[in-house]
Amino acid sequence: MKRLATLSMVGWLTACTTVSYGPSQPGSPATDSGGTVATSPSTATPAPGSVLSVPTQPLPDSPARNLAGRFVAADWSEMPGWQADELEQVWQAFLLNCQGLMRPISGGLTLPARATPPVWQPVCAAAQRQAQQPGAASTAQVRAFLQQHLRPWRLHDAGGKVATNTVTGYYEPLVVASRQRGGQFQWPLYAVPDDLLTIDLGGLYPELAGKRVRGKLDGNRVIPYDTRVQLQSAGRQPAAIVWVNDPVDAAFLQIQGSGRAYLADGPGAGSTIRLAYANHNGQPFQSIGRWLIQKGELTAGQASMQGIRAWARDNPHRVEEMLSVNPAVVFFREEAIADEAAGPKGAYSLPLTERRSIAVDTQFVPLGTPVFLSTTWPGDARPLNRLVFAQDTGAAIKGAARADFYWGYGEEAGNIAGRMKQNGRMWVLWPRAAGTPSAR
Repeated sequence: MKRLATLSMVGWLTACTTVSYGPSQPGSPATDSGGTVATSPSTATPAPGSVLSVPTQPLPDSPARNLAGRFVAADWSEMPGWQADELEQVWQAFLLNCQGLMRPISGGLTLPARATPPVWQPVCAAAQRQAQQPGAASTAQVRAFLQQHLRPWRLHDAGGKVATNTVTGYYEPLVVASRQRGGQFQWPLYAVPDDLLTIDLGGLYPELAGKRVRGKLDGNRVIPYDTRVQLQSAGRQPAAIVWVNDPVDAAFLQIQGSGRAYLADGPGAGSTIRLAYANHNGQPFQSIGRWLIQKGELTAGQASMQGIRAWARDNPHRVEEMLSVNPAVVFFREEAIADEAAGPKGAYSLPLTERRSIAVDTQFVPLGTPVFLSTTWPGDARPLNRLVFAQDTGAAIKGAARADFYWGYGEEAGNIAGRMKQNGRMWVLWPRAAGTPSAR
């Protein structure tokens, strides 16, 4: 959910956080400012629940990528709540993450930094053997395996201090839609326009590796791509995958970067499809929540997902004015939902796991890294300490220990994610024999 984004949903209303801007499947168009064009075998997406297969030959390596933070060796006992984490759900997520780690890497600097695959090969091979043993997924077996093969490293910022940062939340929303425009279905979610250009600046200037701009041709010039308002002009609208029955629902799905659409009318009525992130128009994200606060319509405490919905219900004549504040537009690709429990694909091209996947800043934590996250539940001081996997990125997920926590699918997940804006710390879990965490 590669994946404009959130700041807890007060965050994604008042600032920008996660939205998967990475490759969602082989051949997908580009992602976010640190994303990629997925055209090589290195981005092949493992299937959830498939058997882990670890190559017997050494994996090829590529030059190391620098990480901006520092790592200090730690002990398992240092991590608060480690012994209390129920790990049954983790084992399948760990095997799936290993599948991602065992993909060959291209070494391209347009890709977000990845955990170094060759150093994970022995651990993933051990996991392959462990998976064949009775009770492999039990909490006791999983904890013993992790403590035997991995070592925790406390994440510090570039200045050497223990890194603490904001932990926000995101989720996969559901909208009610139709493939045909008509009646209540008036708000489009677009496919990628034919005239959208994605330009890799690193191909021209190596010092800009990983930077992209989006635009369109005007004669022999490249100019910025259309804003949301411009795309609504007659003759400019791209093809719509679906038309949604509520403008705020459509806007929130764009902010999250992907979601599901229940087809209530027209072709396919009664079925549900996934709208996966495919690209965006390159325009800067502007927070509708912040605009409402600045206009005196809501207080900062009211500018939550629920608060904005209530304001829209009370001010239907001003909804379009509010939505037009944000010029950014996400374009989607339709996907079938093969597994109801599987989340959308993150920037690591793996389906996100409910309450076990996070978005990170890959300058500090490379994708594919298991992380122990220590934070609190939204809105209170109850500890939320658990093993998660760095599998996504976001435009506003920047800095050491900054994270966006994936809560899952549906209204309940959205309500929790919408309240989340906590402080948190991280420990990176790394192969014991591999030394300091590294990236490729």
